[in-house]
Amino acid sequence: MQKVVRLRREEVVDRNFWTLIRRNMNENCPYLYFTVSVSNKKHFLIPIRSFDKSLFGSGLSKLEISMTNSTSSNSRQIGAQTAAYFTAFIAIGLASSVLGPTLPALARNTGTAIAEIGFLFTARSLGFLLGATMGARLYDRLPGHRIMALMLVGISLTLALVPVTMQIWVLTAVLLLMGFVESLVDIGGNTLIVWVHKQKVGPFMNGLHFFFGVGAFLSPILVAQTLLHSDGIQRAYWLLALIILPAALFIFLQPSPAPISQNRQQKATERPNYGLVGMISLFFFLYVGIEVGFGGWLFTYATTLGIASEAAAAYLTSAFWGALTVGRLLAIPLAAALRPRTILFIDLLLAMVSMGILLLWPNNTVALWIAVIGFGLAIASIFPTILSFAGRRMRITGQITGLFFAGAALGGMTLPWLMGNLLENIAPIAIVWFVLLDLLIASGLMGIIWLKTQRSD
Repeated sequence: MQKVVRLRREEVVDRNFWTLIRRNMNENCPYLYFTVSVSNKKHFLIPIRSFDKSLFGSGLSKLEISMTNSTSSNSRQIGAQTAAYFTAFIAIGLASSVLGPTLPALARNTGTAIAEIGFLFTARSLGFLLGATMGARLYDRLPGHRIMALMLVGISLTLALVPVTMQIWVLTAVLLLMGFVESLVDIGGNTLIVWVHKQKVGPFMNGLHFFFGVGAFLSPILVAQTLLHSDGIQRAYWLLALIILPAALFIFLQPSPAPISQNRQQKATERPNYGLVGMISLFFFLYVGIEVGFGGWLFTYATTLGIASEAAAAYLTSAFWGALTVGRLLAIPLAAALRPRTILFIDLLLAMVSMGILLLWPNNTVALWIAVIGFGLAIASIFPTILSFAGRRMRITGQITGLFFAGAALGGMTLPWLMGNLLENIAPIAIVWFVLLDLLIASGLMGIIWLKTQRSD
C-alpha cells in the first residue's frame, strides 16, 4: 500500500498536523514509514514515531509524504511476536506439569504426608485466581511484552526455589506465587495474540494452546531423565528454570502490540457487555472443571472399576492428555476453515458421544480407550476456540481475559472436588453422568450466547 499526501507549509506547522497525517494512515498497521520530500529534493525515510517536522527548517514551502506500508517487514514482525507467544506457552507448559511427578520428593523434603502435600495444587490454583482477578488489567496499561517477560522470570525463580524449600508453609507460599505469575503469562499470551491477529486469530490461538501441551508433555519426561542421572529433584527443577529464561528474553526483545482498546475505530464511550462476559466466563468454568476433573480422576475411575491395572490406567491417562495435545494440533487447519461456533458445537457433540460410549459399555476395556481418546480429541480445541469466538464478538482487553480465566480457575478448583466426592460416595460411573450433564449445560449456554450475538458472526 502506498499513499501520497501533499501539504502546504501552513498545514505542516499547524497544530492539527498530526490529525491530518493520522487521517490518512493505515489503521491496522503501526509499522509505517514516511518518505518525506521537501522543496530542495531531499528525501528521508523516517519511522512514524520518530517524525519531527522541525527537522526540515522554517523555509519549508511544501511537504510530500508518501506513506508506505512495508508488508514483508510487518509480516516478519507479526511472525516474531507469534513465535514469542508460542515459546512462552511451551515455558508455562513445562512449569505446569512438573509438580505431579515430584510430589513424593517434595513430601520427603518437607516431612509432609502425600495427602497433605496435595494442598500445593490448591495453593497454585488460588494464586492463578488472584492473578486473573488482580493482575490482568496490567496489560491494558503497560507494554504487554515487558509484563510477560517479567512474569516468565518469576516462574523461573519460583521453580528454582521449590526443591530447596524445606518448610511446607514456605513451599505453599512459593506455589501460590508461581500460580500468580503463571496466570499473567497465560492471560498475556491469550490477550496479546488476539491484538496481533485480530479476526484471523483462530489458527494461531489453537497453535498457542498446542505448544502449551507440548511443554506439559515434555516436562515429566525431562524430570524422569534427570532423575536417572541424579539422586534428587533439584537438578530437574533448576534445568526447567534455566530453559524458561531464553523465552523471557525473546519476548522482551519484541515490540508490544497496541491494545485493541486503543484502536481509534472504537468509541471512547464503548463499555464491555458484562452479561456476555459473564456467560463466557461460566462456559470456561464448566469446561475447565471437567477437563481437569476427568483427567485427574481417570486413573482412579479405571482402577476402581477394575477394568485397568495401575500401569494400564497410567497409560490411559497419558493417552488422554496426548489426545488433547494432538487435537489442538489438528484444530489449527480447522480453525482456518470453520467458524468458531461450528467448531464448538462439533466439539461438544463428540464429547457427549464419548461419554455415551462409557455409559453404554462401562466395563469394556476397548470402549474405555475409545471413549477416553475420543473425549480428549473432542475437547482439545474448546478452550482456544471459545477465546477466538469471544474475540469476534467483543473488544478483548487484559481485564476481560482475566475474568474469563477467573471463571476457568474457579471451575478447576471446584468441579474436580465435586467429581471426587461423587466417585467416592456414590459410584465411579457417577462422574461420567456428571461430565455429560456439564456438557449439556455448556451446550445450552453456547446456544444462548450465539443467539444473543449472531448478528456479529
